[in-house]
Amino acid sequence: MASSIAQAFIHIDGSFCEGGGQLLRNTVTLSALLSKPISISNVRQNRRPPGLRKQHEAGIKLAAAICSAEINGVEPGSTGIDFRPGPIQLPRTLNCNPRTAGSTALLLQVALPCLLFSPSRPQSQPSHEPLTSILTLQGGTNASLAPQIDYTQIILLPFLSKHFHISPSLTINRRGYFPRGSGSVLCSVPSVPGPLNLINLTERGEVSAIRGSARVGGWGYTVAQQMVSGAHCKLLQSGIASEKITISAVRERVEDVVGVGGGIMLWAETDKGCLIGGSAVATQDKNPEDVGAEAAEELVRNLKHGGCVDEYLQDQIIIFLALAKGRSTVKAGPLTDHTRTAIHVAQQMTGAQFHIDESTPDITIITCDGIGFVPSPPLSTL
Repeated sequence: MASSIAQAFIHIDGSFCEGGGQLLRNTVTLSALLSKPISISNVRQNRRPPGLRKQHEAGIKLAAAICSAEINGVEPGSTGIDFRPGPIQLPRTLNCNPRTAGSTALLLQVALPCLLFSPSRPQSQPSHEPLTSILTLQGGTNASLAPQIDYTQIILLPFLSKHFHISPSLTINRRGYFPRGSGSVLCSVPSVPGPLNLINLTERGEVSAIRGSARVGGWGYTVAQQMVSGAHCKLLQSGIASEKITISAVRERVEDVVGVGGGIMLWAETDKGCLIGGSAVATQDKNPEDVGAEAAEELVRNLKHGGCVDEYLQDQIIIFLALAKGRSTVKAGPLTDHTRTAIHVAQQMTGAQFHIDESTPDITIITCDGIGFVPSPPLSTL
């Protein structure tokens, strides 16, 4: 017999704003974390073709595994899903393999918040040790239309560690390039009791260094060198001093790569501790120097506005701001559709209140009154 206190579904329109996979990922993640059932219609309505792809199916099923959820409509092509979460019990050891070149970084975006907060501690676990979940993700590591896994490792996770005092670690065991995928990433996630600290990030400071790495697998070392050359030249043209720039070229070992491809990741470090990224993926039909220049142009664009986060970190931190305790403030560049979508979902799912100040050209001040999330204890302990 169904429980008389079962929660009603929260209905989410999947066509809102960005109308793609991010809305889906954020909604499912918060549903699992907050134990709120959801029904999403018009899934990926603004993409062609609309509906779930294989990698979205894998991400939803990963979240469902973490929280023992009941799911409906979770199959390729579906434009409507239901997700009714159960309790999250940590730590967990999980493996997710969509058997495509779908982004491992996007799979991690679904799982990471769900694995962060532990409501209970097994009696066998010493009280001074964090409960650590182990997550193995397979798929693409350097793909277009998604963050490269290097971005997660170099920008996102250090940001979470510095500002929210959470310390997931990530190891890239094998890179997987389009169309074969089959990369392998291992993520270790120590849990916290919550709530997360608020953050106040409004001063970027001066750029002290530009660092980067151009990597290739299955191609010659010269391709990586050409990406470095293109990036270096574009950075010099933008006015950045040569002595601040350090970019390495790497050819991966054959045993560490599946498929043929490459990418370049650049980041700026500031004297206030900010990290600003820029990246590009190498493909057969693109000149390697143009790939390097593309990454440099993205980095320079994100430096021009003076924000403390780049356009990709901007939307990825919204969930964490909503869950933190108190009023957080972040200075960013122009608000992206992905960030507007993330804010919309966070407000609807958590009740956190966001205020967006776009009164200064090319600058956005994001303020969030977070909910101070702390996981509920298991029913058996109530």
